Amino acid sequence: MQLTYKRNFCIIAHVDHGKSTLADRLLQITGLISDRDMVNQVLDNMDLEREKGVTIKASAVRMEYTKDGVTYELNLIDTPGHVDFSYEVSRSLVACEGAILVVDATQGIEAQTLANLYLAIESDLVIIPVLNKIDLPSSHADEVATDIGNLLGVDPDEIIRISAKLGTNVDQVLNAVITRIPPPRGDEHQPLKALIFDSHYDSYKGVVAYVRVFEGTASMQGDFHLMSTNTEVKPIEIGVFAPNMKPIQALYAGDVGYIATGLKTVKECRVGDTMTDQKNPAQTALPGYIHPKPMVFAGIYPVEGRDYDDLKDALSKLQLNDASLTYTPETSQALNFGFRCGFLGLFHMEIIQERLEREYDLDIVLTAPTVEYKVILRGGEEVLIDSPAMLPDESTIEEIQEPWMNLSILTPTEYYGAVMELVKRRQGFFVNQDYPSPNRVQLNFEIPLSELIVDFFDELKSKTRGYASMDYSFKEYRASNLVKLEMLIGGEPVDALASIVHRDAAYHKGQRLVTKLKELIPRQLFDVAIQASSDGRIISRATVKALRKDVLAKCYGGDVTRKRKLLEKQKKGKKRMKMIGNVEIPQEAFMAILKLEDE
Repeated sequence: MQLTYKRNFCIIAHVDHGKSTLADRLLQITGLISDRDMVNQVLDNMDLEREKGVTIKASAVRMEYTKDGVTYELNLIDTPGHVDFSYEVSRSLVACEGAILVVDATQGIEAQTLANLYLAIESDLVIIPVLNKIDLPSSHADEVATDIGNLLGVDPDEIIRISAKLGTNVDQVLNAVITRIPPPRGDEHQPLKALIFDSHYDSYKGVVAYVRVFEGTASMQGDFHLMSTNTEVKPIEIGVFAPNMKPIQALYAGDVGYIATGLKTVKECRVGDTMTDQKNPAQTALPGYIHPKPMVFAGIYPVEGRDYDDLKDALSKLQLNDASLTYTPETSQALNFGFRCGFLGLFHMEIIQERLEREYDLDIVLTAPTVEYKVILRGGEEVLIDSPAMLPDESTIEEIQEPWMNLSILTPTEYYGAVMELVKRRQGFFVNQDYPSPNRVQLNFEIPLSELIVDFFDELKSKTRGYASMDYSFKEYRASNLVKLEMLIGGEPVDALASIVHRDAAYHKGQRLVTKLKELIPRQLFDVAIQASSDGRIISRATVKALRKDVLAKCYGGDVTRKRKLLEKQKKGKKRMKMIGNVEIPQEAFMAILKLEDE
């Protein structure tokens, strides 16, 4: 098909504004899926995505649509809307020439709407604004259309108003894609240049690379070369998503599809790499992606030591499917061998944990999440640490710096005070404000990342009855008065329960954590001391009392020395048991640091 009749576009929006529902309707209108086979969220093929109602993975699909007697090839990429998956969005935008910006007529413009819009503008895409959910009684379409018009500098009457659920005016979206979005550029006779924008692992086909062909032709007869890893590839299968994988003979310039490489190792096929022809290679590679910087770190350990290799294999396959996940091996005194994993946020961490447990049937323990700190030593050397256990000796530290974020919160004006109070309590600073519409305010703050990752979003939603939305980005490292808070159980420090906290908050956090752990750690046959230590001294202590057997039950009188003899014998047994006893620490204890309520 000629380039003139091809269109590549994606759908961007805030969470729950109707991206996946709109994608469902587009698939139905173009006849790709029959009404009989239709299920909600067709492109969200993970159970997790359907359960949580969010898109986690970007997914591509090719549709055909006839307008004015001409058949067009439309390549759609559906993107996530949650802030933790913005890297998926940025990768998808590179493969497109245009974007449909979906805004909920009942909610209006939200934080992720703006964040994704700015990403699309930076990628120089044509934006088609669409107003969704106009059928709902609570929709205020005219007001929201005016806000979008002011934001984009377009006439509010030109904004397409649809109901993706009912299918109202969805055909207008397809017509706008054809008329407003330019066809892709490229020449199928030039040397092959195909950008890998995503991938997954298939047991039979090896690594399946999702590609956008910018120049040349990728055919089954070709031998390919991956430019950054210098890997040679003989394709097993080439095809398109319709919406399932459909083999074809070749992909031409402007096409979006997949190439099954047969590669068995993840490292050889990287997202952002350029695929070219071995015999007639391209001179330069396409610009790849800036690798995302993990924001949250946590240890993942197998409950059974023998599952270590299975966990390593599962993480390598997940990393292929989710390029923003990072992991390195680590050991813990309490949990033995595992991995230190980096995530883009807490929700991202939760999704990875669930995928490991469901898709790979692993029984795992996660340690409490932390952020990456910059430690400046007295000699001037800088060290980055993402685990409290890695913190050098306090006598060698000049200062500890923590990451600060730019935080943007969009909220109805009536919750202005509640949001201000929440951010202030979390040690954030107010920067400025803006009014995108008369009854909504965008508040900009600077806040430590460590305060942002722990229950901040949940608290924000509860304070604003679910109306506020947020987006954040890294700003800089700043020096803070931080100390290491250690937990000792039975006199032994448990590295997996250690955390780095502000010096002012160390005493209260240590006290609350000791109280929490006392409830969670089961009683043993001996006394278990739980202590919090900071700055080289114990700041709080509690004792889990021993389970006691009544050894005097069989004494029906007699001399008191007989009773004392039995009690002394029991005391010696307890003392010996304490020396060799092992305290089992449940998974809830490692998450207790998260659940501490702010007083």
